[in-house]
Amino acid sequence: MYEIEEKVIKILKKNKIDIVATVPCDKAKDLFYLLHSDPELREIPIIREEDGIGIGAGVYLAGGRPAIAIQSSGLGNCFNALLSLSVTYELPLPIIASWRGFYDEKIPAQIPFNSVLPDALRVWKIPCTVIEEPSEIGMVDEVIEAAYDGNTPSVALISPKAWAGVEEDKVERAESTTAERFPERGRISRLRYERVIREPVMTRYDAIKIISEYLHEEAVVSNIGIPSKELYDAGDRDLNFYMLGSYSQASSVGFGISLATAREVIVLDGDGSLLASNVLPVLAAERPTNLSIFCLDNGTLGSTGDQLTNAYMQLDLELMAVSAGINETGKVHTEQELRSAIENLYESDGPRFIHVMVKPGNADVPNIPLMPVAIKERVMEHLHGTARYLRTSPGGRGVYGTS
Repeated sequence: MYEIEEKVIKILKKNKIDIVATVPCDKAKDLFYLLHSDPELREIPIIREEDGIGIGAGVYLAGGRPAIAIQSSGLGNCFNALLSLSVTYELPLPIIASWRGFYDEKIPAQIPFNSVLPDALRVWKIPCTVIEEPSEIGMVDEVIEAAYDGNTPSVALISPKAWAGVEEDKVERAESTTAERFPERGRISRLRYERVIREPVMTRYDAIKIISEYLHEEAVVSNIGIPSKELYDAGDRDLNFYMLGSYSQASSVGFGISLATAREVIVLDGDGSLLASNVLPVLAAERPTNLSIFCLDNGTLGSTGDQLTNAYMQLDLELMAVSAGINETGKVHTEQELRSAIENLYESDGPRFIHVMVKPGNADVPNIPLMPVAIKERVMEHLHGTARYLRTSPGGRGVYGTS
């Protein structure tokens, strides 16, 4: 009944893919049904395809084998992250893309981008394999091998023709199967929230230096631009992953790492990047217990000249995290409050969100003297070590386990 789709699933398993981020496509809907229900593959439903690039990067850094499955239109949302993260750091990522705008396309809006997509991928030197016939579906295996052998993103563009010829009983069975997947949805949703946002007294660099004092065995992902330079200056560590590009992807990368390791993961993100991301509802739904996000909120885009963001006066980032579904949140303004939050960080399972109010402005710190691949390699070397002491630094409460 699902011969072609099941072949794709078997190829993923053969290549030891363990986590698949997904944004569905109607033309390949049966594949997405199977991905969701397969017990050997962990599906991470995402809201925006770009976040899948960050999640895949983090999963790979921590030793996992990621892939993403999307509609080809979603590649338009991914190109900057693919080039500035996957390509720049030489991170493998197989992309299974249902190719729209090419074969028997009924929606005009799908055509302009998708009809030239193979040419665009060639321009950016991203390997691409076009699969047009059901008999060619085995080429997905070659796409995955190309990604992991070449440390690169690699795209399988699968035409609707490859899924075509679907018998009517298959469609009916698929619809019946999906109907069984919908549990009772009724629930109570409550929100009681009131906070006083005071004038910040710390700079972002002050906060980063304080957080650095407590780091021990945690993996840390720092936001792009000057925050990463400030973290490097405050205390370089082998377990620090410095984001040199890929705006809005720091929390996605940290989330990906948390999915593939039992080690505690800390993200130093910013208000601008988080406002540009769609990952908070996703990680709230997946509930990684070992992930903490410190939102260093200066109310500006610090790396581009301190232009004000909507968080400066209008929005409360902690409230945004709460409304996304994150239960463990807090807001800090002073050094004492920040230290208390860190020292009590692991009293509850994650995901955790600490909203750190800081003043605008950047520290005068030098550039990071490390190339992207060197950053990747040393993080991976130390993430994959045998002794992984968990939850030890804030307050030194002892070893929780190894992985």
